[in-house]
Amino acid sequence: MQKNIKIALDGPSGSGKSTIAKRLSKELDILYLDTGAMYRATALKALKTGIAPKDERSVSEFIDKLDLKIKYENGSQQTYLDGENVSDKIREPQVSMAASDISSLKCVRLKMVEMQRKIASETSCVLDGRDIGSYVLPDADYKFYITAGVDVRAQRRYKELKEKGFDVDFDKLQKEIEERDYNDSHREFSPLVKAKDAIEIDTSNLDVEGVISAVMSYIKKR
Repeated sequence: MQKNIKIALDGPSGSGKSTIAKRLSKELDILYLDTGAMYRATALKALKTGIAPKDERSVSEFIDKLDLKIKYENGSQQTYLDGENVSDKIREPQVSMAASDISSLKCVRLKMVEMQRKIASETSCVLDGRDIGSYVLPDADYKFYITAGVDVRAQRRYKELKEKGFDVDFDKLQKEIEERDYNDSHREFSPLVKAKDAIEIDTSNLDVEGVISAVMSYIKKR
């Protein structure tokens, strides 16, 4: 692979982009940076301190002092907030919704993008999120937009949460995903959007191996 390669994967919640990003990092032996975990940790900080995720004034007061560290332990990314490993806590449903709200705040996105760009400038990596190819890494070597039908994404997330022991209602979960899609694509600053030069892959009828095969075929052509 060329030196310091950057791969951007964008798409809506539950499309499978994080799973694909992790697999790609192993296939290509490069770093995977879970950008969503960074926003989730920021949302968890707000919830812990009793701050509404949409309250930009209050959030801006702690964002620059946010004690957030991303570490790679035993082959996977671990997220630390105020010295505590919160890798599991940030996956809880209430944190997911709060992350959608807090990620729309300009002060939060600027801070997270600053951290993400620094990491990407230092090492080859795969990043997944909502605006990686369009805003965070507009100069990425490869850009993909990973999507799927909302019903398919809801089924995937439902199965994932049930396997982790969460008591979830499918209809409510699907509604939350639809709301998150709307919020992410309509936020004023750096919304969810397919970059003009991104390759779109619909994963509705593809398994992980099928998506990986498609992505790798594009990369090998280059």
